[in-house]
Amino acid sequence: MSKKNRKYREHWYSGITEAFQMFFPGSKIYHTIPARRARTGVLFILPFIIGFLAFMVKPLAVSLQMSFSRYIINTGEMTYNGIYNYNYAFNTDPDFNKMLVDEISRMAINVIATLVMSFVIAVILNQKFKGRILCRIIFFLPVILSSGVLPGIETNSSSLNLLNSMSEAMGDSSGVNIAASIEDLLQVSGVGQGVFDVVFQMINSIYDIVMASGIQIIVFLSGLQSISPSLYEAADVEGCSAWESFWKITFPMVSPLLLVNCIYTIIDFFMKNNNQVMEHINNIYMNGVRMDLGIAAAESWIYFAVAIVFIGISAFIISRAVKSYE
Repeated sequence: MSKKNRKYREHWYSGITEAFQMFFPGSKIYHTIPARRARTGVLFILPFIIGFLAFMVKPLAVSLQMSFSRYIINTGEMTYNGIYNYNYAFNTDPDFNKMLVDEISRMAINVIATLVMSFVIAVILNQKFKGRILCRIIFFLPVILSSGVLPGIETNSSSLNLLNSMSEAMGDSSGVNIAASIEDLLQVSGVGQGVFDVVFQMINSIYDIVMASGIQIIVFLSGLQSISPSLYEAADVEGCSAWESFWKITFPMVSPLLLVNCIYTIIDFFMKNNNQVMEHINNIYMNGVRMDLGIAAAESWIYFAVAIVFIGISAFIISRAVKSYE
């Protein structure tokens, strides 16, 4: 729907009223198609809603209360101490602010790289060629394996050391250090240091990017397959090249899915097991020498707030940049 034909509600609460009316049989919009779709969507997410209310609400409330308290582990007693824990996290903790900034910068680079890679792979996998189903399975395998085998390898120091030694041995046997060669090439070409750092951060994170692209590829594929072939046929009749069809048809029609994939990628990055901030909280304040659950809760809520802010900023920018088709 274009902005010219879009109908705006008279009051800010009109949308909330309509949402409740969709679930009451006596309302005038109960039998409409949007209301049926809304009820179907609620049925799909009902198990999550029940699980969240049953198992997550109370721990979240206790964690929030703990972030404003001094918690004594031996007795389980919580004493209110205001914003002392938050003040300690920002002004006293020597590593938290640095790790938080590092993770935010790494998140921004990884999210952009993951979205670009997943979209390119989805476009390739949407083409007709032999072995397409096998290629789709291969690119989705990391999503399945990351739930069990690969995290075990990552957390097992002996296995990780073995993989590192094997990679080093392969590099020594070939006699060519690819990363060093690319680094020398970029330095000779006069590329700025900032661009240089970003490029090599992406190269060093290529494993994480590939591992995190499975769901995004599936989402982009579903959007690509929903595009009517008649649009491409009309473009061919008009003499459009493949490049023009991509930017005039493919990308605009799939662009609304950028918001979904961007939000998913941000959340997935902030929940990774190699996250420096979460490792710092676990090692220092929960399992380390300090054992201060109040500060651990405060830093966790700060980290959660940062994630929500970045999701909001991304949603605001993408929702106004992409085109919406109904």
